[in-house]
Amino acid sequence: MIYLNGEYMPIEEARIPVLDRGFIFGDGVYEVIPVYSRKPFRIEEHLSRLEHSLNGIRLENPHSGEEWKSIIHRLIALNEPEDQSLYLHITRGVAKRDHAFPKGVKPTIFMMSNPLVTPSPQTLESGVSAITAEDNRWLRCDIKAISLLPNVLLRQLAIDAGAAETLLFRENLLTEGAASNIFVVSGNTLLAPPKDNLMLPGITYDVVLELAQGQGMPFEVRRISKEEVCSASELLLTSSTREVTPITLLDGKAVGSGKPGPFFARLHDAYQAFKHAVMRRA
Repeated sequence: MIYLNGEYMPIEEARIPVLDRGFIFGDGVYEVIPVYSRKPFRIEEHLSRLEHSLNGIRLENPHSGEEWKSIIHRLIALNEPEDQSLYLHITRGVAKRDHAFPKGVKPTIFMMSNPLVTPSPQTLESGVSAITAEDNRWLRCDIKAISLLPNVLLRQLAIDAGAAETLLFRENLLTEGAASNIFVVSGNTLLAPPKDNLMLPGITYDVVLELAQGQGMPFEVRRISKEEVCSASELLLTSSTREVTPITLLDGKAVGSGKPGPFFARLHDAYQAFKHAVMRRA
């Protein structure tokens, strides 16, 4: 079951006009919310990021926070899995093809649920491989825009290489992954790129930094050179669906010992405990 412009229906019945600006221009934004035991995780933070994205493309938020929550909870209830991945998609609406913003047009609002698939025990035990590439995307990566062709192409580089992710660099400085945030362990310190227009402000990114601080882990938020990334003792990727996942192979070379390290072990365990505690309180 999906939600489309005020109605709940089977996905097979959903129809969107071909002149929707999301289809014509990629003119819209999206959000992904993980759901554990039918409870949306950090919903306030996700809705805040959605608001940031809408402001970034100058599109008025069509719903209040409470209205979004009502729609989200009903859609969760209409789908079977206990753990779900909720996808929200908002475009500027349907209008004749013209680059200028149309006036008096209602936005298109689409939401669907998929089963939430998190990393398997085998993945967490062995880690994943990644490659590096130049970050050739636009300069407003803080907007969660639906026009993801650059990310698609960069992620496909990893798929073609048999890897799980592509780590992106601008002028030899780490920004993020094609579909994730990236953390670097250098020496005994956890490093994270700063949140700015060159990366998406990840919800899991924030949780990891909170957990690192709570556990007394030394960490720094700063620019990270490609040299530091390539010589790191550990690399971690984070996202709403991948949670905290270790990278153990980069460009065909072992990261550190080639196995998930102690920073990953502590942060993974802390994340799982935090997630379950939050869900109990929700």
